[in-house]
Amino acid sequence: EVQLQASGGGLVQAGGSLRLSCAASGFTSDDYAIGWFRQAPGKGREGVSCISSINGSIYYADSVKGRFTISSDNAKHTMDLQMNSLKPEDTAVYYCAAGEESLCVRGTFVTHPFSWLGVIYWGKGTQVTVSS
Repeated sequence: EVQLQASGGGLVQAGGSLRLSCAASGFTSDDYAIGWFRQAPGKGREGVSCISSINGSIYYADSVKGRFTISSDNAKHTMDLQMNSLKPEDTAVYYCAAGEESLCVRGTFVTHPFSWLGVIYWGKGTQVTVSS
């Protein structure tokens, strides 16, 4: 059974940092785009960052570029999202996700408003709250 387990959310003041982690299990191949989505109250699910399994490319949503860093460890089957200089608008439930390989090749994961439709596996969300 495929599982994605996210952890690391919490409450932090604006300007602070948090590190989210996602542990994957049950996958039989590495042929997935992996990354993070977030959903703020009253808003749609937004692609934050992804890593392509095809070419190793990394993409970030414009709103988090320069502040967030995604990384993965294939040997440990983990993926992290280091979030620095957090802003109140980063407040959301964050989800780790694995989807179709093509989802991250050209950054569709973070640019298309319905990229979440290409996600195959979702982790349980973790709440990130940034106070002003």
